[in-house]
This record gives sequence, C-alpha cells and structure tokens, in this order.
Amino acid sequence: MHIKKYDTNFSRRRFMENTLKGVGAAGVLAPLWPLIANAGDVSKAYPDELLSIEMYTKGKVKPGDIITADNVEHVKELLDPIAYMHVKEMGRRIHIVEPVKDVSRIFPTEYLEATLRNQGKAVIGKDGNVYTKSGEPWIGGTPFPEPKNGVEAQYNLTLSWGRHDYSQYAVRDWDIDSSGDLSYQYDFVWTELNTTARTDGTVWKDKKDLLRYQSVFFTAPNDSAGTSFLNIWDYDQRKFPELHGYIPAFRRVRQFPTNQRFEPLVPGITLFLSDAWAAGDPLQTWGNYKIVGRQPMLGAIGSRNFHGGYHDNWEKPVHGGPKDQTFFDTYMELVPECIVVEAEPTGYARAPVGKKRVWIDARNQMYVAYVVYDRRGEMWKSFEPHYAMQDNDKMTRNDGSHPAWSWSSVHSHDIQSNRMSRFVQAKSVTGGYQSGYDPGDVDVFNKFLTIQAMQRLGG
Repeated sequence: MHIKKYDTNFSRRRFMENTLKGVGAAGVLAPLWPLIANAGDVSKAYPDELLSIEMYTKGKVKPGDIITADNVEHVKELLDPIAYMHVKEMGRRIHIVEPVKDVSRIFPTEYLEATLRNQGKAVIGKDGNVYTKSGEPWIGGTPFPEPKNGVEAQYNLTLSWGRHDYSQYAVRDWDIDSSGDLSYQYDFVWTELNTTARTDGTVWKDKKDLLRYQSVFFTAPNDSAGTSFLNIWDYDQRKFPELHGYIPAFRRVRQFPTNQRFEPLVPGITLFLSDAWAAGDPLQTWGNYKIVGRQPMLGAIGSRNFHGGYHDNWEKPVHGGPKDQTFFDTYMELVPECIVVEAEPTGYARAPVGKKRVWIDARNQMYVAYVVYDRRGEMWKSFEPHYAMQDNDKMTRNDGSHPAWSWSSVHSHDIQSNRMSRFVQAKSVTGGYQSGYDPGDVDVFNKFLTIQAMQRLGG
C-alpha cells in the first residue's frame, strides 16, 4: 500500500499560507527557482499530486483523456470560469497531455539565459519603475522570478511581451458571432521591438527613455487592408503610450486618445490593445495590484499546440459552439502552481473595465489565463493563450540555433455579446508577411514601426 506523504489539502494549505504571508518564492516542498537554475527540473519543488493530473483528480482524469461536459466537474477548479463555461455549456473539448518537466521548454532559450544571468539585479525605484541596482533600465529576462507582490508579477509580463527582442507575428483571425457563424475573417501582422529590457542586454539605438515600439496592420480583407496602429511606449510606466492609427478611408494618420485601448481594433473582433499579453497598458496606469491566490491550473503550454507540419499555414482544427467552429482544438496540462493577480484600471476614468484577473505560471512567469470584469463586477471577456515550443514529429522551427518558443493561438471571448475571436500565429498571411523573431538585415523599424511606415503600409 502506497502511503502519500503529501496530499492536495497540504498543497492548498501551503498555497494559502504563502498568499497570506506574501511569500514570493514559488514551490511547495522546496523553493522553485534554485531548482530551475541548477537543473531545469522542478519535480522536487512539488508533491506528486501537483505533477500528475491523474493523482490530483484521484484517477478521474489522466493524460490522453478529453475534457467534455460529462467530466469537466473533475477539473472545474483548474480552469478559469469562462473556460469552464466553454466546456460545460458550449461543447468545447480540451485534450489532456503529460506535463512538461523540463522548464527550458517553456521559455525562449535566450530569454531564460538572460533571466538566469540577471537574477537578483532588478529593483523597483522610487518612481515605481524597474531598474538595475545601478539605476539603468532593465537589462533582460524576467526581472522578478520570485515575485513578492502583484506589481512584481505584473512587471514580469509587461517589460517583454513575447520574450524576444523583436517579434513579428503573422496572424489569421476568425470572428464567430453569437449564432456560431463566421462574421469576419482578418489577416494582420503584429510587430514588437523592445528598445530596453532586451535579452541581449543592449539598448536599441540608445533609446533608454523607451520600452518598445509595437505596430499592428491589417492585410485582408480588402475593405480593412491598410488599417494600422502604432504604439510607442515610454520606459516610464506612469506615461501613456503614443497611439497613432491609419484608417485607409481617411487616408491620414491620426493620434488616438488613451481610452481607445479598450475598443475593438476593427469591426467584429474582440481583441483590444489592452489585452496584449495580459499587460497591454503601462503598468502604473493600472493600480491596486494584489496577489489573491496561488493554485494549480490547466494550461495550454506544450508542443502539441504547434501545428506546423500538420497544416501548411500552421492553422488548427476547430469544433464546438452552435456551428461547430467556435473553438480551436487545444491541449492542456497540469501547471503545478499559478500566481493569481488582480488589478484595476486606475488611470482610465472612462474605462469600461472594472478589474482584471490574471493566472501566471510560477515557473516561467507567463500568464495562462486572463479574465476581464466590467464596472458592475460582471465577467466580460476572457483571453486564453496557447503556447508551444515550435517542434513536433513533423518539423522544428528554430529561433536562431534553438527551437522557437511562442504563443500559437488565442481564444478571445466576449461572453456578454457571445462573440469569439480565435486567431493563430500563422506561417504567413495575405501580403506575404511571415512570422519570425530575427529581423536579419531588414530595417524593421523603418519598415513597420514609424508613422511613415503606417502611411506606406496603408497606401
């Protein structure tokens, strides 16, 4: 007879104690981050019940099973409330897979190396921004691998969204209406260029006063092609980004007000600028950050979520909803510990958002679930990411000399209007633009990240 030394109640008690005490170090049996630094295997930090979905559910769910309305109650506490609703009421299915044990497979390699190299060097200054101990802008990687509070946890998301110094995502989006019909389909390109907080430890073009340039431009369909937006982020997280947009019908660039961060980019889509990486606004334009819990979760973080080699454009099968096309097939695994953070948009007097709740994987400090509430306190939207190391038995896509790690798809669901935007990081989209992380010899700044570029792309 196998006698368990630790059970799920032990883990729950430890998570509750750590939350109440404000303990930053993750892990139940041992501190997590020293294990990551030494070997990359976190199994010694958690009891078996947090490393095995079969043990956690007492045999009711195991890898290879599919979560449906018939068995979702066994994992209800491991899903955000909107994902649970998807399964219980809308016909969604979630495939359960073995969890990743090698933590190096849930980071871009250079980002993990920068995190290890710079561990312990980050401080929050009197102005609320992150600096090195010598007072310089952050030099790359996760600044607070063991966050002691909600602000530190949120900074881990804010300073480097995609965790590459440059990212270019070719995105194909489908917008499903409340009847389950496809109402819009868009192709767009999303680019991010960090000037500081870079994994290479440099400051791009000596722009120490900035954090990033970010643009999004639509390439299809024809009536939306050319619509583009440019965000220029100050390093100072108390300042609002400059937001410029080009609308082809007006044939000019205009500057948008800050509260336009909470509106759809184009008709029918549920993606807001504020949603990006659960950190789409400067950190100090939100407030009342607090860690409200720690818990295991189901998260879509494994290689099975990369469909390169199985589909020419890396797209995914769909299912569920009224017309069987609302959800992507997704593969989730047990994440042993998530930090649950809440915050409110204190810098936006007219924001329709009342608060957000973010579930952050304690191992790589990346969010696995994100839910927004309206000003009445009612659930409004979920933004569910699916990540993957981009290798499988069909192909490997490299980022430099290592397999690439990134997001592969997203469900963005406005439950109040029951509109779902689901989009993938595709191989390419209309216009021939491709996803990638190495600009090579291309002058991506002048090509994609200036006002002049917006006009040229829109023309």
